Amino acid sequence: MVINFPSDPVGILVYIVGLVILWIVASIPVYFSGKVVKGGRASLGDAMAATLGGVIVYYIVFYVVAIALGAVIGPSADALGLVLGLLAWLAVFRGSFHTSWLGAVGIAILAWLILLVIDFILVAIFGHVRFPDFFPF
Repeated sequence: MVINFPSDPVGILVYIVGLVILWIVASIPVYFSGKVVKGGRASLGDAMAATLGGVIVYYIVFYVVAIALGAVIGPSADALGLVLGLLAWLAVFRGSFHTSWLGAVGIAILAWLILLVIDFILVAIFGHVRFPDFFPF
């Protein structure tokens, strides 16, 4: 797989702006689910911190476990990294929203459900759209 990053200043700026927009859009379902679980005491800043921090912590934990234990326990290190990464992500949700573990799980599940509803609405409006290839997929 070849990854092509932009090399000119305009391309880099567009790439960064796109990532920020993606971050904001991904934080919206987390914000609404945090409002529901916390009884209205969640802010968009909490949601954005949880979204960005959760992704960063997840990938750090996943790759450290997969690389460090991959040689020792083999491919099952990836599964262990996945589970520990998800727990770390929930820990970020727990800390960002000042809630319990069950509250963090509730926020995560409700955010996915809200995202699913938004996806259905967008597909109903625009139909199935093939987006251009974008890193990392």
